[in-house]
Amino acid sequence: MAVPGPRRRKDAAAGSASSAEYANPVIPAGPAGANAGGTPNNPYARSAYTHDYARDRKRKKRKKILIACLAVVLVAVLGTAAYALTKMMSIQGNLSSGVTQETLDALDNVEPGEPFYMLLLGTDKSQERDSGAELDGVYRADSIMLMRIDPPQKKVTAISLMRDTMVDMGEYGKQKLNAAYPIGGAAYAVEVVSELAGVPISHYAEIDFDGFCEVVDTIGGIEVEVPIEIDDPDAGGHLDAGLQTLNGEQALILSRSRHAFDEYGKGDEYRAANQRMVISAIAGKVLDSDLSTMVSTVETLSKYVTTDMSLMEILSLASSMRGMDMDTDFYSCVNPTTSEYIDGVWWEIMDEDEWHEMLRRVEQGLPPVEENVIDEATGTVMATAGTGGSASGDGTTTPRRSGTVSVRNGTEITGAGAAAAEKIGALGYSVDTANADAADYTETVVVYEDASQQERAQEIVDALGVGRTVLNENEYLFTTDFLVVIGADWSSVQ
Repeated sequence: MAVPGPRRRKDAAAGSASSAEYANPVIPAGPAGANAGGTPNNPYARSAYTHDYARDRKRKKRKKILIACLAVVLVAVLGTAAYALTKMMSIQGNLSSGVTQETLDALDNVEPGEPFYMLLLGTDKSQERDSGAELDGVYRADSIMLMRIDPPQKKVTAISLMRDTMVDMGEYGKQKLNAAYPIGGAAYAVEVVSELAGVPISHYAEIDFDGFCEVVDTIGGIEVEVPIEIDDPDAGGHLDAGLQTLNGEQALILSRSRHAFDEYGKGDEYRAANQRMVISAIAGKVLDSDLSTMVSTVETLSKYVTTDMSLMEILSLASSMRGMDMDTDFYSCVNPTTSEYIDGVWWEIMDEDEWHEMLRRVEQGLPPVEENVIDEATGTVMATAGTGGSASGDGTTTPRRSGTVSVRNGTEITGAGAAAAEKIGALGYSVDTANADAADYTETVVVYEDASQQERAQEIVDALGVGRTVLNENEYLFTTDFLVVIGADWSSVQ
């Protein structure tokens, strides 16, 4: 349809159209400040009364582009979030796969942030099993480890439990410890170990040691001291002795090997020690890594680990343990046993007194053993007590201790308590100071509760340079590991 043009204006006098006016129409001025000058009398002129349709089109175009960009960003964000959520759900699904309600019921609750015990059950499903190693198609656990994890103090204690340890399992009679799993699954294993150690177990994990291979490669290898040259086909191959960085395959050989140590003693005990060393090295490297590496490591582990712990609980625990010194704050040992051959079967018989003393120390947050235990024949670290420490004047090393000491100033010597606390703190203890109930003590004493603590009490005396040790016989009341009362003889060390 044609758009009509402007009407011709007739000349007022002649009554006809003026060609001059038609060619150059007079456009009345618009409102003040309207430079365009158009009015409704001339719809073709730009004016304050007309739309700039070209500008509108540009604005609409820019708006569409902006909306499109926002949509792309939103899709990317939602897509990333969906991917992250999917990955987290996948990891969580892997971790919790196979966890039964019976196992959850066997576990004790623990307050967030408090120390807790965890049971690790290690298997190696890739190795061939003889018929005696299976029960109704269920493998016995190759490795059983009880761990005490203390997030507030950033300390971990790992106790390997010999799989041949004799345990009274009630209706099932006397059994080797590793029979608990095939008899009643993870739930029964938790129950048996909890009763054996006399501690509540709050978490558990089943680990296929084949997973070490991929995990170690994920974090770029681990540096460990291989105690001896290992040539063990059953373990997967050969390793040179000495300090070296192992890849996943090599770490797996070290974790499996026991026959390479048979000529030196209990192969299982050496293997357990090396497994603790590998776990410590992995944990140390992961705790020093960034969040992305932590998540990647947990994702890899989830393929080989079954646990009641959620992904968020694991990441939260790892975050709380960051900064942990593996040399001084990772303790390890094996349960004390004696090998006995009974009715054609080898058993490990628990030394009950030593076992209870070990657990008493662990429960107090102390190392399970007084000193590092290193096998003289192989150099294998069989137990660790967190000994870092400093060199003394004669070139020997003073072990770095853990535990608590109360210092009480029983004199009028100003600053005696603080000075004593500094000397004791240098040994590694946590120390609190205050005044004693009186200021007339003549002799400095270091008081301990148990005969097994006498050696360390004497170590404190030696650090102070004065005093004597005293076994408490209900004369002193204190809740720390040791009590130090400063006497007047302190003046001799000023």
